[in-house]
Amino acid sequence: MYQDEVGAPGIVVGVSVDGKQVWTEGLGYADVENRVPCKPETVMRIASISKSLTMAAVAKLWEEGKLELDAPVQKYVPEFPEKEYEGEPVTITTKMLVSHLSGIRHYEKDPKKVKDEKEKLNRDLEGDKKTGTTGSEEKEVEDEEKDKQPGMRQSSKAKPEDMKCSNAKNPAKKKEFEQEEYYLKVKFENVIQALNLFKNDPLIFKPGSQFLYSTHAFTLLSAVVERASGQKFLDHMMKLFRELGMLNTVPDKNDPIIYNRSRFYAFNKRGHLVNCPYVDNSYKWAGGGFLSTVGDLLLFGNAMLYSYQALHFKGRAESTLLPGYLRPDTIKTMWTPVDKTEMSWDKDGKYGMGWAVVEKKQQCGQCRSLRHYVSHTGGAVGASSVLLVLPECSERAAVSTWGSPPRGVVVTIICNMQSAGLNSTALKIALEFEKAQTL
Repeated sequence: MYQDEVGAPGIVVGVSVDGKQVWTEGLGYADVENRVPCKPETVMRIASISKSLTMAAVAKLWEEGKLELDAPVQKYVPEFPEKEYEGEPVTITTKMLVSHLSGIRHYEKDPKKVKDEKEKLNRDLEGDKKTGTTGSEEKEVEDEEKDKQPGMRQSSKAKPEDMKCSNAKNPAKKKEFEQEEYYLKVKFENVIQALNLFKNDPLIFKPGSQFLYSTHAFTLLSAVVERASGQKFLDHMMKLFRELGMLNTVPDKNDPIIYNRSRFYAFNKRGHLVNCPYVDNSYKWAGGGFLSTVGDLLLFGNAMLYSYQALHFKGRAESTLLPGYLRPDTIKTMWTPVDKTEMSWDKDGKYGMGWAVVEKKQQCGQCRSLRHYVSHTGGAVGASSVLLVLPECSERAAVSTWGSPPRGVVVTIICNMQSAGLNSTALKIALEFEKAQTL
């Protein structure tokens, strides 16, 4: 049981097949101290899955002609200063933001540290190719090994420094959750104010030249959405959630009473389960600031899958079906790998626009065959998540008479423990449910 492997206090799983929920279940505890069990309605932090939700808003504005993806971000957000890289003026566009090619920093502020780590990662990948190790396998093994901790013990309140632990492979490397900005307690009144965290910092890379995953880039993106839509960012997102029926998806605010909200946990240096410290996520609504349930995430995944597959019904009798939330060509663009990008949770893929993408591929007969799927993982203080969409394969479609969309499997997993790698588990679940459909 993966929950036992990572020592997660609570985990919630949701699966849908062809648009219908077939399995939703909570395991373990949403609140350890009060012995409140997890259930399908449990509300947890979805972390960076928030980026895919924000991308849907961006895509809709783009379709409506309110947002130009290739325009400089200053067209919408003049508060963000013009940038230079190595003394030369550069342009950052919305398209660069959604594909993490803007050069804007993530949580690490030191450009040298980021570049050194990037070089090390590239060397490791080259070594993987020579030894035949797949990046996705190594990543998942590494995630599982670093997450294996002693079993749950008495819970106590943690400070950020208490949750730091050494990296056996590279003691000098700071783990991401040691970055101070993860633990901000400052409440930002709006997304424009949140830009002050990073807007004057130097770019790590020249825009468009290298992939650098950046939650701050999505904070700038939220400002673009706000100006293009003419609405406050959170108001615009809540409107999107209502349209999609995602009534349990809300900003991660501390003051409101949110029924079924989980508590959040981590292991400290001594292996004790502890409550995560209070944080205010108002600096990163777009990139990692929403709460949701597995039911809502399944609705979202199927809305995107329906939109993607509507193209297959064009010109058929089924053309009387309602249109998707987004146009098929829009989803196809979002789910197309972008050059120079990476997919950190599965090295066989690349990043698209607000989603990571693995394309169908088989290099030779009887070799490993890759299935086309899209996903986004998330990691926040006291939370890990994944949303994975596995469209129906062509072989199954050929014998299924292609009923109405969506056709395929959507899997989401959310848990109240940080640093749990969930993508590989979600993909295994999706493939098993798909296999059951063909029996």
